Amino acid sequence: MRRVLYFGRKIILCLALCVLVLNVNAQPGNPSTDPDVPISGIEILLAMGGLMGLRKWYVSRKKSN
Repeated sequence: MRRVLYFGRKIILCLALCVLVLNVNAQPGNPSTDPDVPISGIEILLAMGGLMGLRKWYVSRKKSN
C-alpha cells in the first residue's frame, strides 16, 4: 500500500510539473528599448559566493601551513 501511495505521489508531481512547464515562455518578445541589462541581484549573489569560497580556501590554506 505504501508503494502505491509513493508511486501515486510521483505521478501527480510529474504531471503537475509538466503542466507548469507548458506555461513557461523561454524567449521574451522583441525589446523596443535598449537591451543592455544592469547588474541584477543574481550577479551580486554569484560574486559574493565566489568571495566566500576564496575566503574559505584561503583560511584552510593558512591553517595547514
